Amino acid sequence: MAKMGNKPCWWLIHSSRSRMSTTILLITCLLTWAKCQENQSMTQEEKLVIRDQIIEMFDHAYGSYMKYAYPADELMPLSCKGRVRGQEPNRGDIDDSLGKFSLTLIDTLDTLVVLNKLDDFEDAVRKTVRDVRLDNDVVVSVFETNIRVLGGLLGAHVMADLLRQRGERMQWYQDELLHMAKELGHRLLPAFNTTSGLPYPKVNLRYGVLNPLSRTGTESDTCTACAGTMILEFAALSRLSGESVFEENARKALDVLWDRRQRGSDLVGTVINIHNEEWVRRDSGVGAGIDSYYEYLMKAYILLGDNVFLERFNIHYSAIMKYISQPPLLLNVHMHNPTVSVRSWMDSLLAFFPGLQVLRGDLKPAIETHEMLYQVTKQHKFLPEAFTTEFRVHWGQHLLRPEFAESTYYLYKATGDPYYLRVGQSIVEKLNAYARVPCGFAAVQDVRTGTHEDRMDSFFLAEMFKYLYLLFSEKTELPIDIDDYIFTTEAHLLPVSLSTTKPPCPGNDTETDPVSHEEDLFTHSCPSLETLFPNNPSFAKTIRDSYKYLTGVGRAFHPLPVREIELPLHDNGMEPVEFLKSMGISLTPLNEVMAGEGRRQKDRKGVYRVKLVAELSQTQEEEEVLPHVVQLISPPYLGRTVLTAGPAKFGLDLTKQEHGVKGSIVKASPYTACGPIDNAQELEGHIALALRGDCMFAAKARRLQEAGAIGVIFIDHREGSNSEETPLFQMVGDGDSTEDINLPLVFVFSREGAVLTAALEEHQNVDVLLLPKERQLGHDKTEKPVSMNIKLRLAEEGELDEGAARGPTLEFFLEKEQLLLKEEEEEELEHREQQHKACTKADKDGRTAPCTAGSSPTTKSNCGPDTNP
Repeated sequence: MAKMGNKPCWWLIHSSRSRMSTTILLITCLLTWAKCQENQSMTQEEKLVIRDQIIEMFDHAYGSYMKYAYPADELMPLSCKGRVRGQEPNRGDIDDSLGKFSLTLIDTLDTLVVLNKLDDFEDAVRKTVRDVRLDNDVVVSVFETNIRVLGGLLGAHVMADLLRQRGERMQWYQDELLHMAKELGHRLLPAFNTTSGLPYPKVNLRYGVLNPLSRTGTESDTCTACAGTMILEFAALSRLSGESVFEENARKALDVLWDRRQRGSDLVGTVINIHNEEWVRRDSGVGAGIDSYYEYLMKAYILLGDNVFLERFNIHYSAIMKYISQPPLLLNVHMHNPTVSVRSWMDSLLAFFPGLQVLRGDLKPAIETHEMLYQVTKQHKFLPEAFTTEFRVHWGQHLLRPEFAESTYYLYKATGDPYYLRVGQSIVEKLNAYARVPCGFAAVQDVRTGTHEDRMDSFFLAEMFKYLYLLFSEKTELPIDIDDYIFTTEAHLLPVSLSTTKPPCPGNDTETDPVSHEEDLFTHSCPSLETLFPNNPSFAKTIRDSYKYLTGVGRAFHPLPVREIELPLHDNGMEPVEFLKSMGISLTPLNEVMAGEGRRQKDRKGVYRVKLVAELSQTQEEEEVLPHVVQLISPPYLGRTVLTAGPAKFGLDLTKQEHGVKGSIVKASPYTACGPIDNAQELEGHIALALRGDCMFAAKARRLQEAGAIGVIFIDHREGSNSEETPLFQMVGDGDSTEDINLPLVFVFSREGAVLTAALEEHQNVDVLLLPKERQLGHDKTEKPVSMNIKLRLAEEGELDEGAARGPTLEFFLEKEQLLLKEEEEEELEHREQQHKACTKADKDGRTAPCTAGSSPTTKSNCGPDTNP
């Protein structure tokens, strides 16, 4: 996201065996101190080491792209080659970012300057001017091309011009990048040729939109962010080139979105029709589909100095905080009925929002949401692409997105709290540990399995390394004055001086009677640190501490006289005691322990023996995704080829169809089914194959249902995905009612989908059967496993000896090295004494300021590495 000009406006240890249907929680909790490493200060030497590590990581990623991929748009880090559109399997709308214009190189240009790689920057500019063409016959996303390519060219031009003015390098440069930016701007302008002024979502770089050769122009919908994230780049292009047409079109699109907001709630929807201006999806949030619309209202005010953008942002922001923000959560609601949440999960793109709140000066909710996100990363290593309000994985993919690092950077710059340096350090360590591969860094296909995906998106180089490097750098160590620039949503640098040094375009008309809204201290002014932290250096910490163990990860165990833990088990025919042994729990009869060395443990001060009593009881199965199958039944397959599929939460319920749904498969045209269906006659009475992407599952289903299809098989657009490595999930609707959809719908991953498409190409007529896996033809029914709970009761020795255990019981003793429970009062006393000694010593050594009341320990002593799971 952004940076502002001049000044910052800104226990259980879990053990599982994946091959077994059982998860068991082993109580091996060692009482640890409250982690102090996260809160301790960081020396300049430590920051330098981490900054050098970030540079090495960047060199590895950028060097791999230049060595293996350039001039291709992106690097395929697992294949060690470039991704060229048309030469690799189609991934749907993801590929609309690729325009055969060396995307990663352009997106990385100004990152090279920030990282002080000025020789590499000059060389990369020469390559861009010499090699890149912008008139390719390819259909691209208007939104992605604007923020990545146009923004990249403009940011690089600003940097090149600055270096040229200094007289040290780039003396050959004659505004070539600006000329390229202007050419690209004109190639994007045809997208705005609509009656509403809202742009088409796609454009052909050579033929525009309405040309018969353009292969686009049939789209009727666009997302709010897609239409509302043009103003920074287009306005900068107008101010730098002197052609006002770009800024005028971007402003008009913002005017339409503002005018179409829901007047009762002041919220906007997620998808809008570009012709009649009606909302297609009415769910409202701050994540995918809307995110950068709000971001660009605030930043347009900062960059252009136009109050109308600030007024609009403040009105929207009040609505967000009233309806969407439920600290620390940010939930999607219905724009017309904002008291109703439309889904129980959040997407990772909303991680930018704390940074935007810093820009506005609203730090308390920014700290709360950021801490929630940090706890999720602790639990899953990275932010999953989507996660539930209970912080479970909803969609496990992680694309190396930079939004969390972005917000971490803003919070550190606003607070100076070294805690955020430690958060940044954890990001660096996890990228190296879990995403690094020999040819770069690879996206994670599923955070639960750690499997990689053969992609390294350009934004990883454009954004992630900028924010991480700046986080660990002082202003004096940078080749530019970073406060003179604002970051676009792709982290490209635009000078805030544009508002005063270049003539503005005609201002927007705003309402004479603006919508009334509550104003606060920061509605029209930038906050100061004195206002945010009035004589309270632990302000941020006191807010974070309320959410520190939100997900349960890292929580210190405080023993109670009796503690019960339920452990789900499944009976597999073994006796329970033997089953526990097979899971690695060693059992020792209490009488043997009592007679042995364990007795001496009782004599140690502050330590008492525990006894666990396991009560076995029946319990219901946890709700899980019921696997479905696509079974090929026509010759030559005859039911022998069975593909695992995931169900949908809407449409026809296949579990209620005794014999499933049978039909011949036909590929939809367009394959994504996100526009008018061209082959409706072929689809009628058949099961449609449709590629995931471009629009919602529900929208595809409606179009295919109208075309006469009797079922739909959605195929994942992520190359190489498969049911063996990726957990199944249930498809969800689009936030509106889906009662009108009565088709059976299933989802298959890419590898399973390839079997279907290959069969269709070879045999033309392929019959399949859609049904739950347990009902597939030739499938022997097996008994459903019996589920049970083990309830563990933790108590002092002797407390449960006489009649306390009811029903079938198992008694076992955890040995000395496995569990030592210190009494809470003694632990707290020792903790405070050592903290006081550490702080006093640090003060005497002159390494840090004295500890204040309520502050956390800041020394490095006695602070081991983070061992939390």
